[in-house]
Amino acid sequence: MARLEKSIVIKASPEKVWEMLAQDRHLEWFGGYKSVEYTSEVRNPEDKYRVGASAHIIASHDKFDTKITEIVKNEKIAYSIQAKGTRNTTQTYTLKPTEAGTELTFLMEYEASNLIIRMLDKLLWKMIEKETDKSLENLKSILEK
Repeated sequence: MARLEKSIVIKASPEKVWEMLAQDRHLEWFGGYKSVEYTSEVRNPEDKYRVGASAHIIASHDKFDTKITEIVKNEKIAYSIQAKGTRNTTQTYTLKPTEAGTELTFLMEYEASNLIIRMLDKLLWKMIEKETDKSLENLKSILEK
C-alpha cells in the first residue's frame, strides 16, 4: 500500500482551516479538481461534514467518488475514495492547533488494483505528491491573506 503524508502550518485557526475541507471547497485550492457534485443530500452546510456524506469528483486526470468515514469537528475528517484502478483508498486531514495557527496533516493511502496502475505507480505517486504539495501551499496562501 502506498502512503503519502504531508504537514503544513497555516496561520489560521482550526475552524477557518476546517471550513476549507468540505469537498466543494476543495475546488478553491486543490489542484486538478474540475467539479464536485454531492451525491448525498445537502440541506445545510453541516450536511457536508457528516459521516456518510458523499460526492462525485471530476479532476483533470480522473473521476472518483468520495464518502466521509470519520469526523471530529475542527480536528479530523477522513474520506474513502473509489477510483478506477485503485482500492482501499483513504484520504485524511488532521488539524492540530499550534501557537502559529494550525498544523494541517494530509494523509493518503491507496492500493493499486490492476497491473497497469501498479506498473505506473511510482510515476503516478510522484505526480500526486507534487500536486499535494502545491495544493497545500494554495490553501495556506488563501487562508493567510
